Amino acid sequence: MKRVLAVIDMQNDFIDGSLGTKEAEQIVQNVCDLIRSESWDRVFATMDTHGTDYLESFEGKHLPVSHCIKDTEGWKINEEVMKALKEKDAVIVEKPTFGSLRLPDLIKAEEPDEITICGLCTDICVISNALMLRAALPDTVIKADANACAGTAAEAHEAALTVMKSCQIEVI
Repeated sequence: MKRVLAVIDMQNDFIDGSLGTKEAEQIVQNVCDLIRSESWDRVFATMDTHGTDYLESFEGKHLPVSHCIKDTEGWKINEEVMKALKEKDAVIVEKPTFGSLRLPDLIKAEEPDEITICGLCTDICVISNALMLRAALPDTVIKADANACAGTAAEAHEAALTVMKSCQIEVI
């Protein structure tokens, strides 16, 4: 069985930076453990990536908090997570918005039997990428690891997990 892991936006700004939360800080070790826990056939990681003009963008007008500005400290993947990703020779995918248009194609090329997704934020980027993967790979088992995800708030995290379950994404 071929298994793929997708680690979504485990970046400093979402952990302890401009959009960080206590819940995000608490999952860092769980994400590292998940990356290291399996012999994944391939590991992918996304990076939310914005320019200095972020606040003028559509997203910036609706979420007016500068974050993940390319090449800043907040844009970088958390140091411990990056160490684990390097151990697995992960493919890093930059994305300018919630969901990555490249990620489904890259994962589809791996012809996985199963995909596990984790990261930040459950209710925005994790769910966006999970649903895009569901659309691109309708017959593939997709799992979301609830203990390796955190939302913008506890209620939003739970709501996103409920929606993913409704879309035949197994929550583990």
